[in-house]
Amino acid sequence: MVTTGDVGVVGELHVLAVDDSFVDRKVIERLLKFTSCKVTVVESGTRALQYLGLDGDTSSIGFDGVKVNMIMTDYSMPGMTGYELLKKIKQESSVFREIPVVVMSSENILTRIDSCLEEGAEEFLLKPVKLSDVKRLTDFIMSGEGKKVGGKRSQKRNRSDDCISSLSTTCSTVSHPCDLSSLSPSAMSSKKSRL
Repeated sequence: MVTTGDVGVVGELHVLAVDDSFVDRKVIERLLKFTSCKVTVVESGTRALQYLGLDGDTSSIGFDGVKVNMIMTDYSMPGMTGYELLKKIKQESSVFREIPVVVMSSENILTRIDSCLEEGAEEFLLKPVKLSDVKRLTDFIMSGEGKKVGGKRSQKRNRSDDCISSLSTTCSTVSHPCDLSSLSPSAMSSKKSRL
């Protein structure tokens, strides 16, 4: 299933969002549309490759029919992980090698973060993705800073950046007033009854 957002104005970013979770796809789609992006959502790495024309099938849409400015993919998906998708995009096609790929995950595993960044990911975001994350990324791409200069990224995040952002994200989620994950079922039902 491929869902494409409305055809946008000139200069609008087109983002391919890849996530196996319907809810996460809708959240990222809404955040991207809120920042005036055209969004195409797919539910797997295989469907993303088909959409990009990298699956080897001549009936796929292919790059000639698609203009994508950024790809955002979940890390943990059945069949093909976001890491495997990242590797295919960065290795198999020089055309897509320049497109920024952002990997998202709800798991804060430093080796996973390092592997994705070393393989060429522009960013590694911890879920839940926030509007400020998406705004920062779209501003970065629109300003042209996401392009490589002389074969190297003009700005490359390092592991300490990820540790700091991961720590702040983790701390903010723990103290978030809407975080109900720590409540017991009985406490949740009493909270619901008061609402």
